[in-house]
Amino acid sequence: MTKSFLRSLARMSAIIAAAASFFVTMPAQAQGDLLVAPTRVILDGRRGTEVILSNIGSEEATYRIELVLRRMAPDGSLIDVESEEANEKESAALSMIRYAPRRITLPPGQPQAVRISARAGEELPEGEYRAHMSFRAIPQASKVTEPTAEPAQGISFKLIPVYGITIPIIVRHGRLEAQVAINQPKVAQGARGPELQFQLSRQGESSVYGELRVTKRGSSEPIYSIRGLAMYPEVYHRAIALPLTPEQAAAMTGPLKFEFREMPEAGGDVIASVDAVLG
Repeated sequence: MTKSFLRSLARMSAIIAAAASFFVTMPAQAQGDLLVAPTRVILDGRRGTEVILSNIGSEEATYRIELVLRRMAPDGSLIDVESEEANEKESAALSMIRYAPRRITLPPGQPQAVRISARAGEELPEGEYRAHMSFRAIPQASKVTEPTAEPAQGISFKLIPVYGITIPIIVRHGRLEAQVAINQPKVAQGARGPELQFQLSRQGESSVYGELRVTKRGSSEPIYSIRGLAMYPEVYHRAIALPLTPEQAAAMTGPLKFEFREMPEAGGDVIASVDAVLG
């Protein structure tokens, strides 16, 4: 075996091991036949990282990778932003984030790493800069005409769904902080059933991301929890409505503690908490 082959083999083994580690210990996002981990990347401008893509389907697939801009609305939804409408921070994020490759073809069960880094210039103001990385499937080419047993009647179309995943790539430059508060938690009837409704308020230059835990007073076991709640710097107040089962809604009575914590893999520290009595 040549040295170059052994190096390639070692590289592939490392990628597979990294993928297995990511999928076991880190949140992963799946759409169609594509699995991506982690689902959120934070860079400080000094060190790069990798995102692992894995084809969990039964056929070879090709994916296009690109950076896009998305802004958060007060209800938590993400709105696409065209590059010509980008503000200074968004334009800076697009210019400083580097990644490779930009197109990947994966056989079934095959993982591959996408390398990501950011170069923050010396004159860059302190702050948080964000773009989103899009992984979009490229449909396989098919024949223009296919033989049929019966003569064609008019024009027919075949719609092929195009799957994609988008994850935030965040660059933090300087010493950034955020203060968060949980306001007015309540159980109310939504359009599709009972909901836990509350507002997150944020101050500072940094986004926040974590897990909401609701516990009865005197107990450490949550009666309700949900992970992956985010609030970006462009939003100072976010209205949140989380669906509840009838059993969960019935349990949310009396003295309760609401905690917004960092994700477990980030340490699980309490970001904000409030005590409330729900009737």
